[in-house]
Amino acid sequence: MGGQKFQYDESGGTFFYFLLSFLALLLVPGTYYWWPRKVVEDPTKYEKDCHCKGCKKKQNILKSNEPWKGTKQLLTKLVIVLGWLCLALLAYKVSQFDYEYANFDPYEILGVPMGSSMSEIKRAYKTLSLTHHPDKKTGDEKAFMKLNKAYKALTDPESRKNWEKYGNPDGPGAMSFGIALPSWIVEKENSVWVLGLYALVFMVALPTVVGIWWYRSIQYTGDQVLLSTSQMYFYFFHRTPCMPLKRVILILSASLEFEKQYNSEIVERPTDNIEYPQIMKQLSNFGEKNKEKPICYLYALRARVIMFAHLSRIPLPEKTLDKDRMYIIKKCPYLIREMVNVVSTLIMLAYARRVSRLLSIETIENCMKLCPMLVQGMWEYKSPLLQLPHVGEEHLKFFLSKKRPVKTIQQFAQLKHEDRRSILRFLDDDQYEDVMKVVGRMPLIDFSVRCEVIDDEASTVFTAGATVTVSVTMVRKYMQTLFGDETINVKYCDAEADAEPKEGEEEDETKAKEKEAKKEASAAGGDSSGADESDLSDDDADRSDDEDSGDKNVSHLEWKTSLLLIFKSHSTVLIIFYYLSYSFLLQEAMEDDDDWAKFQSNFTRRRDWVLEGKSKLSHTVHCPYFPEEKQEYWWVYISDRKSRTLLTTPVHITGLVDKEEVQLNFTAPRWPGVYIFTVCLRSDSYLGFDQTQEIKLDVKEAPEVPVDHPQWEISGEEEEEAKPEGDASDISEFATDEDIDE
Repeated sequence: MGGQKFQYDESGGTFFYFLLSFLALLLVPGTYYWWPRKVVEDPTKYEKDCHCKGCKKKQNILKSNEPWKGTKQLLTKLVIVLGWLCLALLAYKVSQFDYEYANFDPYEILGVPMGSSMSEIKRAYKTLSLTHHPDKKTGDEKAFMKLNKAYKALTDPESRKNWEKYGNPDGPGAMSFGIALPSWIVEKENSVWVLGLYALVFMVALPTVVGIWWYRSIQYTGDQVLLSTSQMYFYFFHRTPCMPLKRVILILSASLEFEKQYNSEIVERPTDNIEYPQIMKQLSNFGEKNKEKPICYLYALRARVIMFAHLSRIPLPEKTLDKDRMYIIKKCPYLIREMVNVVSTLIMLAYARRVSRLLSIETIENCMKLCPMLVQGMWEYKSPLLQLPHVGEEHLKFFLSKKRPVKTIQQFAQLKHEDRRSILRFLDDDQYEDVMKVVGRMPLIDFSVRCEVIDDEASTVFTAGATVTVSVTMVRKYMQTLFGDETINVKYCDAEADAEPKEGEEEDETKAKEKEAKKEASAAGGDSSGADESDLSDDDADRSDDEDSGDKNVSHLEWKTSLLLIFKSHSTVLIIFYYLSYSFLLQEAMEDDDDWAKFQSNFTRRRDWVLEGKSKLSHTVHCPYFPEEKQEYWWVYISDRKSRTLLTTPVHITGLVDKEEVQLNFTAPRWPGVYIFTVCLRSDSYLGFDQTQEIKLDVKEAPEVPVDHPQWEISGEEEEEAKPEGDASDISEFATDEDIDE
């Protein structure tokens, strides 16, 4: 066998393979992700949208924020098209290269079969040479050169023998491996430039890009809030356990996102020293004399002016302060969410005795309350009816009739068409239709709660110190279901919401009504378990006797399944590892097949939730004073109103489209007695849409743990101590002390 040698591409032909592969790797995913797609708009969108003055202004602002959107899309398309053209040219070049440098076959070139005689070969050569000779009109120099080479290979006995034996007229040759890079890269005169380019890319540019990315990433939390801002929140909230709403606004305005030193997007103008004091004169209870740092800093003072003016709906100069308002207000929901996380963390640290002060429930609720205030652009003490289009403070007197005063949007929706039109008689038909569109699409949440103790045989019996699981089910409907009309105008809402329920849905509604009736009956009868036992459906009650025996075995491993939710960023690997490592062990540990089926069902549900991720789309909020499109989000938590404390960390629900269910866990009180806790549902988008529901827990005294349990597992060290020296191998791992003594 011949030797082996490596060589660079002298002609530069095979280098096209590298370019072709590299360009294809960029173009295929790049085209899929970056090709501008035309958004298919709903043809009935214009009829469904509100056309009030605020909504029109907001739409114009959103369009003006992207003036180069069409140009960017056109340039993106041109770049992608040019890339595909280059790919096509490279593919054509490679195909020509393959054709020209294909394996040399003299029989194929002369058009004669293998084993032909010399006369046949000469005859074929003569015929083809007359056709391909360069002196002829139909001549082809390359084809004629190949023809001569093929003729020489077959007329020379040694060349013909080498061809038939080795497939090469020149005999056995060395095996060569080509490197798809041009040879000038390794030439001596170009070495300095090649090394310089290598050093620039891998020693300067790449470390710089990675360093900048790392430096920026470590400055922010998961919600893209500066860590310095979070530290400031921890300091102020720990100092003030019971914080009023006004002070929450002061701390929010001091967020470092509004400081130009930390945020280059902040714009400072020479006219700010004139315009800001003019707006401050129109604000009451502003608190400009506060001397705390950084609340007293100039950037915090300006942000506070913007927030107060936004909440008071004071018009600002469009080219200066109104731009500041749009930037500051759109940042506030993320900052408020971080505030809620900070306060809930401090409360849980206080329970663990890591911090000395326990924050009150009013502090975290004031943070939550501030979010819908900024989204709707109004103070909390204002009427929630001001969230409706075309309705101002001068129109509120029409809602306060002597017969039936209307104070909430829900009360307004329940009126008949004649009564609603009578109240809104100051509006024309188009404006009245805008109001009904907005009201019809507002949320109506069916809020149900069920309590149980999963890791106990009797799931509805609450003992001191037990872990109570509260399942909160939220069904989102449109407010138009409250309309007092006999017929509902379908254009206020989506077709899916207006569709008639199917047979199965009618049965579910019937069961729900029966369930509510049973709940009222149990509450009237004074059941000791209160709303907890009544929340169980008939099917759950029928299955409870069969499943209670296996609940304990399953529940010991529920917390292990919950650990997966913590490592959400590595969910796929962890889920596969968890399932493979535990499925076999758990199947052996569970005595009943129903227990194993129940665990698999629970695991599959949580695995799917982890893999799908947390959705950020729900329903669009009507908020003409908010500078961006806003989605409906909710907070759910459990509190103790008597002690003014928070029992569970608030869960932020961002994907409530039709139905959502969350589980809240807390530890039952240590002392027996009857306790009443409150499950709270708060909106971060609308004022006056919060709901609460009380749960009643009759906490019993915890039973004593039996010393000798027939199925109590003994650890490895205790088992060795318990085994007699003589016949340790004959003793079962489940043996009791009495068995060992015998």
